[in-house]
Amino acid sequence: MIFTIAGKELRTLFASPLAWLVLTVIQVVLGYGFLRRLDDFLQIQPQLAQMASPPGLTELVAAPTYATAAAVLLFAVPLLAMRMIAEERRNQTLTLLLSAPVSMTEIILGKFAGLMAFLLIIILLVLAMPLLLVTGTRLDFGLLGGLTLALLLLAAGFAAVGLYASSLTAQPVAAALLGFGMLLAMLFMGETAGDSLRARGWHLPAAFIQVFSPLKNFEPLGRGMIDSYAIACPLLLTAGFLVLAIRRLDGRRLRG
Repeated sequence: MIFTIAGKELRTLFASPLAWLVLTVIQVVLGYGFLRRLDDFLQIQPQLAQMASPPGLTELVAAPTYATAAAVLLFAVPLLAMRMIAEERRNQTLTLLLSAPVSMTEIILGKFAGLMAFLLIIILLVLAMPLLLVTGTRLDFGLLGGLTLALLLLAAGFAAVGLYASSLTAQPVAAALLGFGMLLAMLFMGETAGDSLRARGWHLPAAFIQVFSPLKNFEPLGRGMIDSYAIACPLLLTAGFLVLAIRRLDGRRLRG
């Protein structure tokens, strides 16, 4: 049933002009940034050739492109997730879904899987840009794999937050604003709070707060470092907000 719901959500996204607009804008922004960085890289190649161990295309072109993709997803994911539950509440179709013989967990995981399938397409398109140059240059596949994993985990956390925001209201625009607001609060307040706690020597609370700092967890993998805690934090963030969304729908079913 999860895959049935996921397929329905993915078809709904592809039937939406907004999803196509978001996908187009993302590719234009990332493609333009990638080509600009590639042009800059080609211009400084003579200087790089004089270094003993110069940075390659992956470090100077692919890594900044992935960082830009992470920032773009901060805006795009709440827009893609806003209609998933909010619009069903507004159109009075959520009642039919809640009365179906499926659990709240299956509903939320199905919607999450559908959204992640769409985001995976975006991530694969980002990955395709440096891979197109593999025959003409050497790529650091370890760093490229770390960047792709980091972006995938980041997208999963953003999707879970956006889905929870969509469960809080019947207005898709309000859901998008709520999702973006929560992500922005985590971006600024989470990192600031973590640094403040570390300065006081409170390392355990600081480690817990890092769960709510998605971009901070992106950084180690973005540098090619396999940091198990940086992997665990986005997984915990994703699981936590999915549980909140499940409980929100479950409470709505109990209230009728």
